[in-house]
Amino acid sequence: MAGPGRLLLAVVVLLAVDAARGDPVTVVDADGRTVALAAPARRIVSLSPHLTEQLFAIGAGAQIVATVEWSDYPAGAREIPRVGSSSAVNDEVLLRQDPDLVVLWRSGNGAQLASRLRALGLTVYVQEPRSIEDIPRELIKLGVLTGHRQDAEAAAGRFTDKITALRDNYESRAPVRVFQQIWNQPMITLNGEHLMSDVIRLCGGHNIFADAPALVVNTSREMVLIRDPEVIVISEADGAPPAWLGEWRQWPGISAVANGQIHVIDPDLLHRHGPRIAEGAALMCDYIDRARQARSTEPGAPAPRTEPQ
Repeated sequence: MAGPGRLLLAVVVLLAVDAARGDPVTVVDADGRTVALAAPARRIVSLSPHLTEQLFAIGAGAQIVATVEWSDYPAGAREIPRVGSSSAVNDEVLLRQDPDLVVLWRSGNGAQLASRLRALGLTVYVQEPRSIEDIPRELIKLGVLTGHRQDAEAAAGRFTDKITALRDNYESRAPVRVFQQIWNQPMITLNGEHLMSDVIRLCGGHNIFADAPALVVNTSREMVLIRDPEVIVISEADGAPPAWLGEWRQWPGISAVANGQIHVIDPDLLHRHGPRIAEGAALMCDYIDRARQARSTEPGAPAPRTEPQ
């Protein structure tokens, strides 16, 4: 397995651009489009909370002139003017900000927004991170676009070091069946293509809905019972147990319920594709390992059921 230093070196070689302040910069975005600027961007509009976090993480927070609702981390992000929400951007308000770069998230903002903004004459950079390894790559690309390449490489290195330590510790342990619950009514989870599933794999877990065809999965307690997760991880604001968590006790046939392996993680640490995912991943790995240990201490416990990865 390549170490963090090799990963960052590969990213730098792949970019192959000179991002010195004042020099032209060029990167390729998730749509396969070349994004070129005569100089690093100084007026940036961020159309996703996780992109705002990424920009602050590489030292470019002061260059954000506008963002969207729920961009609340770090604290400085709360003072930035809004141009709507991720799903409803006000083009007129955005244009008044006179940005030299707009950064957006394809899945969160919708596939058509980038085309609409380009038609208005704006330079657009599109992200679509689907794996943990995409996060350091995206940090460095944003570093190139904003003139903060050195800071971005340092942030990417710190993140990669944390992820590597978790992977080395957990990935080879006995597999554990995991249900990641995003919402209760309707009951929602995510399939194997989502970055969240990559976090579960990192921890030696198996997402029980990895084979679902859609990225976002509508399911039910009956379907969860059939797939029998050994741990249920609920996404809830601030990591506080939701009022409806007790409803799971009515389903003791589910291994996670029978063994008391229902846990809560703040979604901002898992669903926002920024450096804080390392914190969420550490919690996820701990909860999965608790379920692994609970299984191993059961009298006469059967061998773990394997699942396709």
